[in-house]
Amino acid sequence: MNNSYLERARKVITDPQILSVVAAKRAKQLATGARPMIKCDSENLLDIALLEIAEGLLSYEFPDENETAAAATADAE
Repeated sequence: MNNSYLERARKVITDPQILSVVAAKRAKQLATGARPMIKCDSENLLDIALLEIAEGLLSYEFPDENETAAAATADAE
């Protein structure tokens, strides 16, 4: 893993737990055939994911609590 990519990504997503989840999910997408959104010198999928985050090409959002509760209720029925 390239530490400079990690430091750049930390400036965009400051919470280390969220950063690790977003980067891991994107690296998994890349491993299963998704195309990179950026050119990267490294072939390491985690480096590519971190660079995409650093460049602002990836973001995250938390689900709305009301939507989550409604989905759980619908699944239970």
